[in-house]
Amino acid sequence: QLVESGGGLVQPGGSVRLSCAVSGFSVEQTAIGWFRQAPGKDREVVSCMDKVGHHTFYSESVKGRVTISRDNAKNTAYLQINSLKPEDTGVYYCAGGTLGSGCGIVRAWYDYWGQGTQVTVSP
Repeated sequence: QLVESGGGLVQPGGSVRLSCAVSGFSVEQTAIGWFRQAPGKDREVVSCMDKVGHHTFYSESVKGRVTISRDNAKNTAYLQINSLKPEDTGVYYCAGGTLGSGCGIVRAWYDYWGQGTQVTVSP
């Protein structure tokens, strides 16, 4: 099970750290993906990290503003987003993939999904 938290209403230029608490399996053995779904749009990948943390991916829209990480002791993954823009608004989902190497940028790559947390960037 994956449970996201940390979303909310944030002013442009602000920051938010999203958490993804993992239960039932180890985050250390799981590739993590963060996806975003804006109103009326498809769910798209924001960032992902492989099981060992050696490989990370960031979409062009967030590169330089986002950091994906995990805390194995807390069995939790994180997504730090800085310099938030109104276009960052959406529901953010974390996903876990236990098969394969690397990390996926498409939804089908992942086995487990959280319920999502809303991030709204507005003055």
